[in-house]
Amino acid sequence: MLSPIRAHQPNGPTTRRTLLLFATLVLFAGCKMPRLTDTVIGPSYTPQNIHRFSESLTSEIRRVAVLPVTGDLTQQQIGAGRDLLNRILPEELGKTRKFELSPVTPETLRQWTGRTSWTAEERLPADFFKRLRDELGCEAVLFSRVTQFHAYPPMAVGLQLKLVDAQFAEPLWAADEVIDAADPTVVNGARRYQQAQDQMPAALADSRSILNSPRRFSHYAASTLLATLPER
Repeated sequence: MLSPIRAHQPNGPTTRRTLLLFATLVLFAGCKMPRLTDTVIGPSYTPQNIHRFSESLTSEIRRVAVLPVTGDLTQQQIGAGRDLLNRILPEELGKTRKFELSPVTPETLRQWTGRTSWTAEERLPADFFKRLRDELGCEAVLFSRVTQFHAYPPMAVGLQLKLVDAQFAEPLWAADEVIDAADPTVVNGARRYQQAQDQMPAALADSRSILNSPRRFSHYAASTLLATLPER
């Protein structure tokens, strides 16, 4: 009588090791692969109202005095945006690695000029740039003004920025833009910015969170405009 045919039973410890290795590889791959639900499709926002008076910065432009951000303080949202951008702009400008930075506080600016803030469009004191050069050893000055700020979705940040040569009082670069999350290309750009900054495993991160964070969205807006500075 023939013995019944039995299915082959794999070696227990070997099978467990194989399954453990497979699970580890799947987990590792899951941490590296982007979430399908976090895929960004379509173009990112490209600033249009940018003026570069030269395609590259001269080697003499090394240190920039970063003046306090201005804005219409009769509007509460503008005031909140100004306070936020006063912290964010120097940080994002530093990330470009184009300059040494010398942030100027409102109190220091008052001591030097009699006022806590200035815009590039105002009539400046006759010795304005000379005073900044003498005090800070700077070759250029960054003026900035918040023109719009919406802290609730769809968020928006309006910025006027101007980089001015401190020796000849001539503009080097200017930007005047409203980065508005009502624009799908802004949403795409903000999400891609968040993905590049995110420290979480890609499988857990959600780039849409930037669309609910005034701080992170303001970082994106500042970074987007400062990326258009003349080349070094």
